[in-house]
Amino acid sequence: MTAEDMLDEVGCRTAAVASTVAEALARTGDTDFDIALLDLNLKNENSLPVAQALRDAGKRFVFATGYDGLPAGSGFTDAPVISKPYRIEQLAAIIAQTLAA
Repeated sequence: MTAEDMLDEVGCRTAAVASTVAEALARTGDTDFDIALLDLNLKNENSLPVAQALRDAGKRFVFATGYDGLPAGSGFTDAPVISKPYRIEQLAAIIAQTLAA
């Protein structure tokens, strides 16, 4: 099951999908959404610039990564992170927690 399928299953509507940092940055300004699920790696780039743009815009986000956390010195030690592979229940829980914060 893809992340998009899981989001749909827990009642979220996918507003946009981006596979590169450039696409994701473009979407931060032209798409209305409540929360973003950011894969840490997008086509050999990390999504930290996207996270910074979202933070600057006051938008909520969750990092998804197969690594052991975020890179040292990323500046996002307080950001919610879900580790891959994750279950649908874990995704639903972290989204609910992040939206409630």
